[in-house]
Amino acid sequence: MNYTVLIPARLASTRLPNKPLADIVGVPMVVRVAQRVASSVQGEAPPRVVVAGDSPEIIAACREHHIEAVLTHQDHPSGSDRLAQACELLELSDDEIVVNVQGDEPLIEPALVNAVALVLQQQTHASMSTAAHFIDSVAEFNNPNVVKVVLDASSNALYFSRAPIPWWRDGSASGLAQLPTPRPLRHIGIYGYRVGFLRQFPKLAQAPMELIEALEQLRALWHGYRIVVHVSALAPGPGVDTQEDLERVRQIFRR
Repeated sequence: MNYTVLIPARLASTRLPNKPLADIVGVPMVVRVAQRVASSVQGEAPPRVVVAGDSPEIIAACREHHIEAVLTHQDHPSGSDRLAQACELLELSDDEIVVNVQGDEPLIEPALVNAVALVLQQQTHASMSTAAHFIDSVAEFNNPNVVKVVLDASSNALYFSRAPIPWWRDGSASGLAQLPTPRPLRHIGIYGYRVGFLRQFPKLAQAPMELIEALEQLRALWHGYRIVVHVSALAPGPGVDTQEDLERVRQIFRR
């Protein structure tokens, strides 16, 4: 299976300035991510991995470590706009598949990336793919920072929400004390796209529910596009949003 991993990287970060270039045991974080996803999955050739950076500093850091990178505009309003420009710069055809991996996930599993690409290749009706895993605690289910997803019988996303969905009518009547059965699903923020759809996605009007939930993937559903979901047996590795997250990841790499 042939696909391209695109890693958007921008220097501006409110909580962690210059995050893509943050040092993780001698290597910039965005390079760690690229090296990680370039690892071979058993039985599969490694994907093409490209960093879509917004500054010459990011491009230079990638090239120093032999990571392919393209320079995109600094003023893109969203990550999907940056990915769409990267597809143009790389001259990818509409029928190719790209997987968007965030540049702050140096511990992401290559097998998860491969699974997101594979499920989109297999489900030809879908324009996008993503991933989810089972929620383990009531606290996580109720946490608005944990995005939930519900699926149809063919593993297509019906809806994404920050609210606890599906709502357990009887179990929630007097305060939720345990998880419903079957267990709800937590969305994992990794996306596969058909390149032709990715070129169109930033041009679609924002959806009312997207604005309410602050979840960009709801735009695709609102406009009638299908998102197929790979359900992973494992939770993803921790991402890096804060200095504390960065120190935790550094300790893992040192070990």
